[in-house]
Amino acid sequence: MTETSFWLLPALAILCASCTGSAEQPTQMAMQEEWVSLFDGQTLEGWTPKIRGEAFGEDARNTFRVEDGAITVSYDAYQGFDEDFGHLFYDTPHAFYRLRFSYRFMGEQTEGGPGWAWRNSGIMIHSPPGSVMGVDQDFPVSIEVQLLGGNGTDERSTANLCTPGSHVVMDGVLETRHCISSASPTYHGDDWVEADILVLGDSLISHYVEGDLVLSYTDPQMGGGNVSGHDPASLKEGQPMASGYFSLQSESHPVQFRNIELLSLQGCMDPGNPAFKSYYVAHEEALCV
Repeated sequence: MTETSFWLLPALAILCASCTGSAEQPTQMAMQEEWVSLFDGQTLEGWTPKIRGEAFGEDARNTFRVEDGAITVSYDAYQGFDEDFGHLFYDTPHAFYRLRFSYRFMGEQTEGGPGWAWRNSGIMIHSPPGSVMGVDQDFPVSIEVQLLGGNGTDERSTANLCTPGSHVVMDGVLETRHCISSASPTYHGDDWVEADILVLGDSLISHYVEGDLVLSYTDPQMGGGNVSGHDPASLKEGQPMASGYFSLQSESHPVQFRNIELLSLQGCMDPGNPAFKSYYVAHEEALCV
């Protein structure tokens, strides 16, 4: 199965009722995927930090930095970790997209970090902007694609699901557990791992690791707990989470991210328009030429 088809089939199954188009075969140009790099390898341009205990945009201890061409989460300026959870927000929200990246854990966990946070990080999606988080808020209300590393012996899957202030539906049932394991293998050591997230608004979210589908769910929505320091009025039980911002997480263990790229799945779906792409699943008239 090709790289395109491995994610497109479930997307079409969910959204085919809303797709438009003709019976004409798409041109090679319409099929060509237009990935956009979100990280230039040298600066954090386009990204803004939010560390618990600090205002949006502040990072007094230089937690998020660029080293060796990768976004690096480091704690060498910390005098121990005291629930100083942090997130590095990308500045533009999205609703229908694929997000792919590579990550790796390295070094030792910072003293004071919780036991569950050993070789633990994640990417938060469908969250409000970081600017609305409370100064002492620990996690954004979001869907977390949890990233874990192995200890060299035991099984420990990655690209799991965690739900700070959110719920999802799996197999037709509202799932209220905070974290749900994926079907991925365990990745021990400090090697780079490639992951891919397919996000289709509030219809479908799928996690892939090294090209393999490891977890899928539908109907992301606000609800539950596992988030603190937020404005209670902002967490509206049952409200669909159809779009939002995504962020890289800092939870006390050093981690790096690179090759962060986004493929928008929202655009002009008129096959007769030069801006048409055959892989779009959501139409946006403003993007038609």
